[in-house]
Amino acid sequence: MFIETETTPNPATLKFLPGRQVMASGTRDFTTPEEAEVSPLADAIFGTGEVTGVFFGHDFVSVTAAPGAGWSTLKPQVVAILLDHFVSEAPLFSGGDAGAISVPAEPEVEDDPADADVIAQIKDLIETRVRPAVAGDGGDIQYRGFRDGVVFLQMQGACSGCPSSTATLKHGIEGLLKHYVPEVSEVRAA
Repeated sequence: MFIETETTPNPATLKFLPGRQVMASGTRDFTTPEEAEVSPLADAIFGTGEVTGVFFGHDFVSVTAAPGAGWSTLKPQVVAILLDHFVSEAPLFSGGDAGAISVPAEPEVEDDPADADVIAQIKDLIETRVRPAVAGDGGDIQYRGFRDGVVFLQMQGACSGCPSSTATLKHGIEGLLKHYVPEVSEVRAA
């Protein structure tokens, strides 16, 4: 088995591609060792002591190094953990697939039922145009609400804390949503 790595726009995060499915559906973001306890794989990666985030996508795992951690020593450790996991065909989550379902974050704002058509358009654009591009960079994006022309989104994985995430939100995603959904006036990070 060979695990490829790719850089991401976030210099603290590397994307690891095991050449097979990681998550059957959805994504899962771990930002603390306590959250990672439901996944033997995420728990082992956090166990290096040099990681602040682990993200599972469909066919990749993104790992964010702690400040001061060097990828020259951390990368081989992560690759070894991933190899052990996938070669042994261990379950991704303790107790079966209970943790595999991506739990949607609580909305940042309560959606107005009168905006249902606009919200459906926004969600469709995020799913078909934005999410694939963000996944290519080792992350994901979650819809968190729409109110008074403002779309609230949360970046995850490699995109969370990325120096270019603000530019991505403001210039890329905001421009796309404004173009296709005139009711959108702004996009904000949630």
